Amino acid sequence: MSRPIDVIATTSSGSISDWKKVERIKPLFAEHGFTDLALHVCDTHVEARAKARELLEAGKRLLISAGGSGTFNAVLEGCCDSGVPLGEIELGFLRKGSADLLGKVLGMPDEIEAAIRVFAEAIGSRRLMPCDVLSARDGSDPSSSPRHFVGYGGAEIFGRIPHFTENRFMKWYKGVLSQFAGDLGPFTTGMGLALVEKMIKGPFARKDWRVIVDGEEVARGRFQALIVVNGYLGPDMAFSDDALGSGRFHLFGLRDLGMSKLMSQALKARSGEILIEPERWGLEHHVARKRLELVREDGGIFPINVDGSTLPCRGHALLRRVDSIGLIAAPDNRLHQ
Repeated sequence: MSRPIDVIATTSSGSISDWKKVERIKPLFAEHGFTDLALHVCDTHVEARAKARELLEAGKRLLISAGGSGTFNAVLEGCCDSGVPLGEIELGFLRKGSADLLGKVLGMPDEIEAAIRVFAEAIGSRRLMPCDVLSARDGSDPSSSPRHFVGYGGAEIFGRIPHFTENRFMKWYKGVLSQFAGDLGPFTTGMGLALVEKMIKGPFARKDWRVIVDGEEVARGRFQALIVVNGYLGPDMAFSDDALGSGRFHLFGLRDLGMSKLMSQALKARSGEILIEPERWGLEHHVARKRLELVREDGGIFPINVDGSTLPCRGHALLRRVDSIGLIAAPDNRLHQ
């Protein structure tokens, strides 16, 4: 008897060809003997989050997110909202979206037949990769609701990326870009636009920051980008080589070396060459085990990137490692480009 599976898919993620994958999910799983599968199609991430919570509250424990990183984190947040211990949940990432870095690290192919084949084998053998869950909230307001995520986040240039990638034309904008520029097309475009914005605003956009790791101040000054990663996210964001369930997370700060150096810094960071000569290009690395605080000295509002969505913070962002969840993974977790 096959295990019950619930797949939550969004219509707003992926390239134009990715949108056609949804209708094939149920019959392909059936070919592998998984006939007890319910497909839930949602138009927005808000709906996907609510659906995940509803399913878990009804007793379901095996969920698959079919979308990009935004859909996955919406489903993850629904898991957190449900109150069900995350250790009881098995969560999968079916790649149908942009910047689906986590899906690659889990070894999930982009081609739908191969992906379902991997899922069927992994679910049958209950093969899971432990993954730490991070939370982010406005540190100036103790009553504010946290956002939960795995993967990446950040401030400054990284904090502005969702402003350009998560707009009201998201479905077509990201779909067309992904079709012609691959699954990192929207992310790369968003980063480029955030970079141009930073260069145009120049000195008017420069801010002083304090970085506090596990209660200790470790850095102070101006940064062009503050990048938070949960661990190794593949060659497209290979800042850390930690496993996603290592019990720690990382901040990579790109120091402000002046506007004339910004473009070179960004290109080196994008290619990964910055890790060869970090001091030359102003890259700092700090490791957190429990909490990370980003404090804007002037107390102004700034956006935090929560794996592709925006969280406004008033002068202070608090990020914490709060739990762990099992993610469905391929046998050897090889990267599938």
